This record gives sequence, C-alpha cells and structure tokens, in this order.
Amino acid sequence: MDWLTIALLLFFGLAFLVAEVIFIPGTTVVGLVGFALLAAGIWFSYRDLGATTGHVLLSASAVFIGALVYLGLRPRNLDKVALTQQNHGHVLDVRHADVLPGTVGRTLSALRPAGTVLFEEERREVTTRGEFVAAGADVRVIGIEHNRIVVQQVA
Repeated sequence: MDWLTIALLLFFGLAFLVAEVIFIPGTTVVGLVGFALLAAGIWFSYRDLGATTGHVLLSASAVFIGALVYLGLRPRNLDKVALTQQNHGHVLDVRHADVLPGTVGRTLSALRPAGTVLFEEERREVTTRGEFVAAGADVRVIGIEHNRIVVQQVA
C-alpha cells in the first residue's frame, strides 16, 4: 500500500476522532470508525513503510489523541454541550387547587359537560356531573374528583 493511502487513513481516522470528541460527543459510532481507520493506517505503515515509520506514526497519533482528549474533555469545553440550567417551572395541580369547594365563578364557555370557568381572575377547565350549562351562567364548585374541578349551576 502506498504512503498516500496510509496518510489518508490516518488523516480520516484523526478527523473522525476529532468529530467524536469535540463536535458530536457520545455518538460512539463515529469514534469507533475513527479508531478503526487510525489503527488500519498504523498497521499498514508498519507493514509497508517499516518499523521506524510505524513507530513515528504511532507515537505522533498517541500524542495527538492524548492532546485531543485533554482539550475536548476540559470542563470549559463540556459546558458548551452540557445542560447547566435548572427548570424551576411547575404545573398547577388541581388536587391541591386554589379553587376550593363552594367558590362561585362565571362560565366563559358552555359546559357540555366540560368547559372553561372564570373564578375571580383565574381561568380553569371544569366539568359538570353531566348537565349542560350555558355560557355566562354562575356556577359553584362542588368538589375536586380525579384531578377535575366539578361544578354545578347556581340556581
């Protein structure tokens, strides 16, 4: 095998390893392909170009890979791809609702049997026990069942 083929194997092997460590960490396939190309290039250099050239290429590749891993795995570089923010959002859980039984509100949509009710300044999705209630009617919360606010029309 000529020296150009060996040089291309080494170049693409190192390029794949650079891509694995710096650009797309964690994919593993790209790194394995890069390692295989690099190993093949070093193997062919020992076989076709002699032991001295093989030793030089092996040493140079080891130094390059060591520097690459050192630079690629520094905390400053990992912060670019790592999730460092925390999510402090929350979901309104109606099992611990701020709308208590007995609260009166006005329907914004028709309840057939579910719809939207305005309690003071808060919109909530509610349901009835099966009856239909027209939009604009007053309703009262009779309870919270299975994560739903249950209302009935105020007579």
